[in-house]
Amino acid sequence: MTQPLIAITMGDPSGVGAEVTLRAAADLPNDQRAGLIVVGDLAVLERARDALGLDLSLHDGPAPAVGLRVRHVPVDGLPDRFGVLSPACGEASYRYIRTAVEMAQAGEVACIVTAPINKEALNAAGHHYDGHTGLLAHLTESRGSWMLLASERLNVIHVSTHVALKDAINRATPERILETIRTGHRHLQRMGIDAPRIAVAGINPHCGESGLFGTEDDIQVAPAVAAARAEGIDVQGPISADTVYHRAYQGSFDLVVAQYHDQGHIPIKLVAFDTAVNVSLGLPIDRASVDHGTAFDIAGTGKANHVNMLSALSYARNLAQAKRHA
Repeated sequence: MTQPLIAITMGDPSGVGAEVTLRAAADLPNDQRAGLIVVGDLAVLERARDALGLDLSLHDGPAPAVGLRVRHVPVDGLPDRFGVLSPACGEASYRYIRTAVEMAQAGEVACIVTAPINKEALNAAGHHYDGHTGLLAHLTESRGSWMLLASERLNVIHVSTHVALKDAINRATPERILETIRTGHRHLQRMGIDAPRIAVAGINPHCGESGLFGTEDDIQVAPAVAAARAEGIDVQGPISADTVYHRAYQGSFDLVVAQYHDQGHIPIKLVAFDTAVNVSLGLPIDRASVDHGTAFDIAGTGKANHVNMLSALSYARNLAQAKRHA
């Protein structure tokens, strides 16, 4: 094999994960498909393949000469149709991710690409995490992790993600913001940008207007930016969030540090809804993901768009190559 192996976790068996995975694999040239292994349920994948009318052979076992390799992970009680909210599917999602993490930790794969999971099903199965990032941090025993949303013209890393807004403001400590800047800086250098230009979004409207609309930007954000600049990082901020994303999209910055979930997600999903890739940073393994949900309402109908999965796989190949040349 001429390239590192990438493990794709199938996601919730009732969602569109199987569909977008198979469609993406079918679109790839043979040499790139040979570098994939899908971690999931073989019967669900076969049902999705048949619903899509794809001519793609699936193999549970050694790497096939043609077709797509599968690591079958059995879970009892899976529904026999798509679009069903089920604790069994939540358990399956967890086991697929755990298996892929073990493969990455053992050096069997260079990167994980995750199809969407359903948080309600995951929690119904007894796995109480806010999503992939928290689960991956737990499985890898990481003290911290970050969500990066990457697209062609806009990249955003988040200080916090799946927490209430009032809690997100408290989590935006100088220490956390500084570590977020450092993490984003290291990642972009790894991806080939020698001197990343980073902007840090403010918390309050107009960064507080010197205390008129709050002092958090002066007390929490500015010290972190100053500390990062003292380390030699090319970073500016706080910059008002109502202008910083436009400036980055126009090429002034390589990365924006968003203070909370929606502050970073809204601009990315506006300009790159189908192509943005979710990347987990701060973990001992590499993981990229589609940036959409399980879409139970269209699962099994063939309507799911697989462009985002192709983008995630492309980013994963770049991550794997960067690791190889590190």
